[in-house]
Amino acid sequence: MKWEKLKPPEPDDPMCCCECDVDQHGCCCDCEDLDEACNRWLKGEPQKPDCVLPVFGAVMDRLRVRLLSGDRRVELSMIPALVLLPLLLRLAALHFLLGLVIMTALPGLVLWYYYATHRNKGRTLFFLSLALFSLAYMYFLFVTEILPRGDVSHLQLVTVTTGVVLTLISLVRTKRGPGFVQPSLADTHSTNQNQLPDKHSASQNGVDQSIVPAPPAKPVEQQTQSLTAKGGNCPLCRVVRPPRAGHCRICGGCVQRLDHHCIWINSCVGKANHRNFLLTLLLFLLTSLYGISLVLRSVCPRQNLLTALLYCPGVYNQYSSALCFTCAWYSSIVTGGLLHLLVLQMINISYNVTEREAQLALRKKNDQSHLRGLVVDTGVYSRGFWQNWAEFLTMGEPADRHASALTDLV
Repeated sequence: MKWEKLKPPEPDDPMCCCECDVDQHGCCCDCEDLDEACNRWLKGEPQKPDCVLPVFGAVMDRLRVRLLSGDRRVELSMIPALVLLPLLLRLAALHFLLGLVIMTALPGLVLWYYYATHRNKGRTLFFLSLALFSLAYMYFLFVTEILPRGDVSHLQLVTVTTGVVLTLISLVRTKRGPGFVQPSLADTHSTNQNQLPDKHSASQNGVDQSIVPAPPAKPVEQQTQSLTAKGGNCPLCRVVRPPRAGHCRICGGCVQRLDHHCIWINSCVGKANHRNFLLTLLLFLLTSLYGISLVLRSVCPRQNLLTALLYCPGVYNQYSSALCFTCAWYSSIVTGGLLHLLVLQMINISYNVTEREAQLALRKKNDQSHLRGLVVDTGVYSRGFWQNWAEFLTMGEPADRHASALTDLV
């Protein structure tokens, strides 16, 4: 028996890396596809269409960085934000027309990537890395380009730095979890009971009921939408979720009082982190607006602050001033988008409506909407302006919310 365990594998029974103890980095889980792809590449043969994605996933899984906590997978979605953002901003600072083209195309590229990833319902770190790197890069240029000019006082520098630090702290608190619905023992027991066949109802009138085809089930989207307001059993998580909870197909779980899945934080916004999410937006907008005003006063001192973004003569005569002016434009575009999100959030809170409930109401056309769907009043949970805000500000965190590790914050 010992010799059977220690003998080497036969030539016709190759050893997979899953069975090899020498490999310390785990298995790529697509050994046969990877071997076949390498053989076809060496022979100069075309690759199979259904083999490209598994091989690509295996290769990406092998790209890891060794850290103190273990090997971490390298997310390729973070690379475009880290490389293209400073490159495009520095190209836009070369000429006014070039900057106009890049600043116009950049939001379009971000929206295109959003719809491309949103269609596949997959998680990506592109938007989170873009937001964090944008904040860090703008602060870096503020310290290296604006501060040496002598137009910014120490108090103003401390104010901007405090705003950046508070924004990051609030973001970390937001990333600790939206408040997932945790399955209880009763839910697990009821699920197991429902899956067991009934012996008494298996055969009635001499007919085996187990072979009778079941009626067609409703699509998962219709089931989840019908359970949003009244709660019930989630068809995917198999848990009993409270009212206003919803299932997120990107995060793969039910969230208490689900508002929406925010791509900029790579997480859902729910009962546990909605207030921190709103605080993060507010801190970022205040810091960004204050930083933009300081940059424009330094780069365009003779122009009015409200018109400096549209008309600043001589700013492209010096590359440093042109780069700061371009970054002010980029920050203004980002600030405008997040300001629109903040306004939507404040309107929904004023009517005690989540973004998910508003979208479902607009889709079913059973609501009172104004301003082309900007204001949605379902009339289900609203108790008046002050009562709605009081309920939001005093909304307690779920008791089953678990503390996230540092690796879960991305």
